[in-house]
Amino acid sequence: MAIQERLYTVDDVWQLAQQPENERKHFYLIDGELFWDMPPGYIHGNLAGHIFRYLLNYAEAHDLGDGSVEAGYYPADDRHTLLGPDVAFIRKQDAPPTDHAQFVPRMPDLAVEIQSPSNTIAELRRKAAVYLANGAELVWLVLPEQRGVEVWRVGSSGEPMTDFVARDGSLSGEGVLPGFTLDLERLFSS
Repeated sequence: MAIQERLYTVDDVWQLAQQPENERKHFYLIDGELFWDMPPGYIHGNLAGHIFRYLLNYAEAHDLGDGSVEAGYYPADDRHTLLGPDVAFIRKQDAPPTDHAQFVPRMPDLAVEIQSPSNTIAELRRKAAVYLANGAELVWLVLPEQRGVEVWRVGSSGEPMTDFVARDGSLSGEGVLPGFTLDLERLFSS
């Protein structure tokens, strides 16, 4: 849901998020336009938890980096864009210090967005394009109703490329998490 009175910044969102009346809202920005979502439902949260666990277990075992769930990320040179991926991975050399409390001033290397009933696929695809345009290498759009994932990456021509991986396929960490694979049947078991 868009809320537009003026162009907002990362600092504005930080202030909004600290207000008690906004405790259950998840804010994000694209080009200064403010949006908010309600907390996700069980299926969404369950998928996010499993994906995070698989990613983090692999990353820790191979000393590759760290992850987060619903943390805010923004391009260091753009204070009018802020996204909060459902799950994110950031390489070890680029991870913020463990005591970093505010939004992260860079996009994650891998961003995962899970479609909720309140999201359209167009909204998710817009976010995927924003992640890639601002430094993310890989974006997974998890589509529970289709039991699959749209995989987004930047092609050799610099344009976003997408592939759809169905329930019987697997995701790859590609260059972000070398050697990582996740069979989608582990996420979409029923």
